[in-house]
Amino acid sequence: MAVDLGFVEKCENWQLESRFFPSKAGGKPAWLDLKNIPGKGDLECEYCGDPCVFLCQIYAPYEEDSNAFHRTIYIFVCKNADCCKPNQNGNLKVFRSQLNRINNFYPAEPPVEQKDWRTDIDVSQWTKTCRICGILAPNHCGKCKMINYCSRVHQVYDWKNGHKDVCGTEAKNDNSFLFSEYEIVMESDNTAMENDQNEPNSEEKEIEKYNSIIQDGKAGTFQNEDVNDDLLQMANDEKDETFAEFRLKIDNYPDQILRYDRGGKVLYISSHSQIMDVPKCPECNGNRQFEFQ
Repeated sequence: MAVDLGFVEKCENWQLESRFFPSKAGGKPAWLDLKNIPGKGDLECEYCGDPCVFLCQIYAPYEEDSNAFHRTIYIFVCKNADCCKPNQNGNLKVFRSQLNRINNFYPAEPPVEQKDWRTDIDVSQWTKTCRICGILAPNHCGKCKMINYCSRVHQVYDWKNGHKDVCGTEAKNDNSFLFSEYEIVMESDNTAMENDQNEPNSEEKEIEKYNSIIQDGKAGTFQNEDVNDDLLQMANDEKDETFAEFRLKIDNYPDQILRYDRGGKVLYISSHSQIMDVPKCPECNGNRQFEFQ
């Protein structure tokens, strides 16, 4: 089975709103359930206590489950670099939201890709959200009482970064706190599937080829010049077949930011610290399966 690959692309902001069920990275979350959204208590980093910030969301419905006709996975991450600890996940929060086809927020028929289509479908019609990060906001500016915040941390940040100058007016200050916003476009990795089917021994040949590259000291040359420094270091330090396979898979499409393979396997970057014990679902005690990375 082919893996679906995700790539980021720029698009019009209106195309990433909840009414169009987007997959997206950065900006504020486009909530699926417009009424029941998480707040600071749900999103606190386990290390510093600040609310984690929206990283990305994947629209991934279960066609076989009527209760998950609409289904979105949300990922949040703490922006404090000190909270990113090796092989720990306390700086990450993941949420799943799902709805039946017949629900309180969206029509039963697919959306029309037009800017003026159903602009009334918006989280602001159901609840208050933080001006900085877009999560549930029980607090507001004590002076103008017009702007809502999820926490004291984001209220102070906004005050120091522009709201102090426009408080009580119609003017809006820019929000540079969030990650840059992009659409995530999914494409099937048909080429990889065909190679797997037609050349069953190609992976072994490519690994041998890559091992020779390592011996020549050229493993640190990536197609993507902006690749993370950690990967460059691993290219020099890791000399196992796990990294070789990772490198070969990624180099086919170096701009990919997502690999979606529900029921498939993790594409590991190293033979070290692999997931050995996946806890069962606390709701039904059933086994969990891999979905995306």
